[in-house]
Amino acid sequence: MSSLNDPANGEESSCPKVILLDIEGTTTSISFVKDALFPFARKELETFLVKNWDDPIVQSIIDIIQKQSEEDAAKGLLENAIPSGLNKDLVLPEIFKNLYWQMDNDRKTTGLKALQGKIWKKGFEEGLLKGQVYEDVPPAFQRWKNSGKEIYIYSSGSVEAQILLFKYSEAGDLTKHLSGYFDTTTGPKIEANSYKIISEKIGVPPNTILFCTDVSKEAYAAKEAGLQVVVSIRPGNVALSEQELKDFPNVTNFTTLSD
Repeated sequence: MSSLNDPANGEESSCPKVILLDIEGTTTSISFVKDALFPFARKELETFLVKNWDDPIVQSIIDIIQKQSEEDAAKGLLENAIPSGLNKDLVLPEIFKNLYWQMDNDRKTTGLKALQGKIWKKGFEEGLLKGQVYEDVPPAFQRWKNSGKEIYIYSSGSVEAQILLFKYSEAGDLTKHLSGYFDTTTGPKIEANSYKIISEKIGVPPNTILFCTDVSKEAYAAKEAGLQVVVSIRPGNVALSEQELKDFPNVTNFTTLSD
């Protein structure tokens, strides 16, 4: 790994107090998310919504999805928004159509992520799903905690989904190592202000937070906000350009990260 004090990072960085981690492509393989989690949510979508239609939490998620469809229609992304109302027989087919479209286009909307989280919850609790993490993740969590660092997660998946993945991981319950979680309700991951908000909520200066992600747009946003940034290079991740490799230190595992 390149030094965190690499000139590409600008001014010299202090030793991080907080480790902020992305999930997909950083702690967990992209293939697990795309080949296990996403297909499970898609397969269970219709059954889950029909069965849980009257659940107030599910209704609140549907409201978010409907409002998102109005925004998408206004932007010309959709021909029509999902009709508002509680007539299940009329609304459900339009909701299914919208959600399949979102999934097909890998949308990161809050409503879709919240609904997927609810469906995954059922799968994890019933033992149908197990959270996958790279082999170097659990010992790194322990090492960071032993050295007094706090560990947070920032992912486009809902906070509930994040907790489930680490609680029901193949390596056991890893949530005992984690101090908190952030998702898109904090803000888009490609906007610098989101990382400033996270810094304020954690209560430490931005330059004492080390953010690790596989997505260059997120890396640049975090860097703009003043965070230390390292890019994760794992099998199946999108390859970095020569410029991105110059702009950021990178790691292929967590063995030496933050040492």
